[in-house]
Amino acid sequence: MKIFNAEFIVSNSSIKKCPKHSFPEYAFIGRSNVGKSSLINMLCGKKSLAKISSAPGKTKLINHFLINKKWYLVDLPGYGYSHTSKLTRKQFKDFTTDYFINRQELTSTFLLIDVRIKPQTIDVNFIKWMGENLVPFNLVFTKCDKIKYNEIKSNISIYLDLLKKDWLELPNYFISSSRKLSGKKEILKYISKTNSEFQKLSTFK
Repeated sequence: MKIFNAEFIVSNSSIKKCPKHSFPEYAFIGRSNVGKSSLINMLCGKKSLAKISSAPGKTKLINHFLINKKWYLVDLPGYGYSHTSKLTRKQFKDFTTDYFINRQELTSTFLLIDVRIKPQTIDVNFIKWMGENLVPFNLVFTKCDKIKYNEIKSNISIYLDLLKKDWLELPNYFISSSRKLSGKKEILKYISKTNSEFQKLSTFK
């Protein structure tokens, strides 16, 4: 699948104000500074669709983008940024939790993990929470151009071995580098396949 049109629709802090539609919707989330905005821009082929900053924690709202007039990409605030106030972190947590629990349009989520770093408690807990609440998700290991291939394999294996302790079936995962465009084809292929399945199911409703 090729993205030829990506249009910003709306930003807000409440799912009550999110667009009402009948398209598939894919959310992107991860720890602050994991490379989420860069990944979104890479997938869409635009340098400034999602705002990139050297300072983490720039995404503070639920941002909806309409892709190819056929599906939605949702950029959610990063978690774990310690330099925001407790009140602000609570507000982020409240409306992202509300989004995941109550957003009926949500089709799947891409949870981004920095492949350079060994498993962090905050990421592991978030993965566990997603599973316990039956939120459909995939893992995306970012920044694979920053370390050697053997390190990538090792760090991902550590994550998967950790998940195997609690999971009967492991989630899908992708390996990406926004700088080298790695993972773009695979992620878009997954979205395209899921969109086709979504359309088939919609015809039977």
